[in-house]
Amino acid sequence: MLLSVNIFVSLDGVVQGPGAPDEDRSGGFDRGGWLVPYASTHTNEVVESWFRAADAFLFGRTSYGLLGGYWPKVTEPDNLISTKLNTLPKYVVSSTLTDDEADWSPTTVLRGDPADEVRRLKELPGRELQVHGSWKLVQTLHQAGLVDVYRLLQYPVVVGTGKRLFPDGSTPTTFATVEESTRVLPGGVVSLTLDPRSFGAISAGAYTVDEGRSTTVLD
Repeated sequence: MLLSVNIFVSLDGVVQGPGAPDEDRSGGFDRGGWLVPYASTHTNEVVESWFRAADAFLFGRTSYGLLGGYWPKVTEPDNLISTKLNTLPKYVVSSTLTDDEADWSPTTVLRGDPADEVRRLKELPGRELQVHGSWKLVQTLHQAGLVDVYRLLQYPVVVGTGKRLFPDGSTPTTFATVEESTRVLPGGVVSLTLDPRSFGAISAGAYTVDEGRSTTVLD
């Protein structure tokens, strides 16, 4: 399976608490719910397109608890997202969650080294192992070079504080944009699909003047 990270992000890279004021107040965060004013049929269509490719889900403990407290209550049969989340295999990375607490069936708790566990899962048959939310887990997966594709909905808002998708110290990486699934939606939300290319280094260059002409020089 490919490992995909599917996430909502602000212009300043914040991913914390997008869906509700009380979604994630850790670190004193008090600006939750920032994406809700921009929600539309267009953003819903993009998110549903993400879920159509899913054959399994991978969560950190916090996101597992948040999503597991919401989506099992959504029982309408034509809701694609709830159907996928409530029926497909779910894996949650946690050293403290008990099997009894992991009652959003079917769920398997991964208690070993997260990178090793995910490498094993990626060897299973299927299309995509999808991560939604799970900020701390995403950092671990990125640092290990395990993410095959990033899908972002970037909202036209600067939150100003909070957990960032790529915080200081993240491994430098370059990406290629997947053109057919990258577009600006009505209302200014940008749908981005990014494939990691070079991992561990980025290219650089400089603007210089050569015989009176502005020239680009790449390293």
